[in-house]
Amino acid sequence: MTHEPVPRSGKAGPTAYSVTGQGDPVVLIHGVGMTREIWAPQVKELSKSYQVICYDLLGHGQSDLPPAGVDLTDYAEQLSSLLDVLCIKSTYLVGHSMGALVALEFALSFRARTQKVAALNAVFERSTEQRLGVQDRAAALEREGPAASIEPTLERWFGNPIPTKLQEAAQLAARLLRSVNPVGYARTYQLFANSDAVHATRLPGLKVPALFMTGEFDLNSSPSMSAAMSRLVSGSQFKVIAQARHMMNLTHPAQVTQALLDFLGHNPC
Repeated sequence: MTHEPVPRSGKAGPTAYSVTGQGDPVVLIHGVGMTREIWAPQVKELSKSYQVICYDLLGHGQSDLPPAGVDLTDYAEQLSSLLDVLCIKSTYLVGHSMGALVALEFALSFRARTQKVAALNAVFERSTEQRLGVQDRAAALEREGPAASIEPTLERWFGNPIPTKLQEAAQLAARLLRSVNPVGYARTYQLFANSDAVHATRLPGLKVPALFMTGEFDLNSSPSMSAAMSRLVSGSQFKVIAQARHMMNLTHPAQVTQALLDFLGHNPC
């Protein structure tokens, strides 16, 4: 009989986290405006074979605010400190969107602590039009707060109108966007808006197995971006989830989770 792993939660310094399951550690890092709750479908399956660690990025959920002018190094250090508290020497990393930037920053800065890294729906070298669009959204967050951006965000992530089968996922994302700390969200989004090229010259130095995966219809974290990143990393894998948009871990959970299990190299019995 299979028993559902019981998660344990806590707060280590500035970071709120949950740990579920036993085995080799896998860290799941959410995107801007979300929390660790967004990984529920993956936690359910991965924790049958792995110790799954989810945590709230600085400025999100129950974690502390980041400083003004926060950079990716601060987020990588946040994860390093959490691993210290949990007595984890090295881990598998999976990051989504902003979380993918954090995962790659960690893998590049803490090579000895990274076994494999999966970057889901990552941004890379945006076009001029894309960069202006995301910078406009970052400026609007500073002026107006998160509430004004919820509807257009949901439209980008789930479509308009939102398909019936995706309503539950969209409602979860909307709830998290409504509850996000406005200061933390604005500071993190500002970093996200200006970090799409930060790894361009460093990616060839990534020396751990890597997966770059996105959705077929994710216009802002497009397949061409993930393909370009994969070309820079020797031996890396590139995968596109058909029919998916940005929040594919929620809208296509079975496909995303199976791809992660294949990449990590261990399928649950």
